[in-house]
Amino acid sequence: MKANKTGIARILAAFTYSADGISAAFRHEAAFRQESLLYVLLLPLLYFLPLPLLYKGLLLAVNTLVLIVELLNSAIESVVDLVSPDYNIYAKRAKDMGSAAVLFSLLLALALWVLAFLDIFFSS
Repeated sequence: MKANKTGIARILAAFTYSADGISAAFRHEAAFRQESLLYVLLLPLLYFLPLPLLYKGLLLAVNTLVLIVELLNSAIESVVDLVSPDYNIYAKRAKDMGSAAVLFSLLLALALWVLAFLDIFFSS
């Protein structure tokens, strides 16, 4: 039986597993690559926007949320494909629900960005 890691070794292992997950998502998931590109493009824009720090924090959080939800959706899809390679109504339902979660996170991000620009252009 493999010994459990503790302390710093556990933290380093967890970091490695997380990096492997990000790498796998980037290699195998086009949606994650697209959302990552958008994230990288919008991140510097936050610095230059004349918005309060709290608003910038919200925009950063919602952009990060999109990536998090996409990772979870990709994980759901991978497991569903593994356990149910043939068509199955429950597999479809699980994948569709994961996709809906991504859609909601994207719509939330869009709404906050629209509000940010409306605030910039229409505030006194």
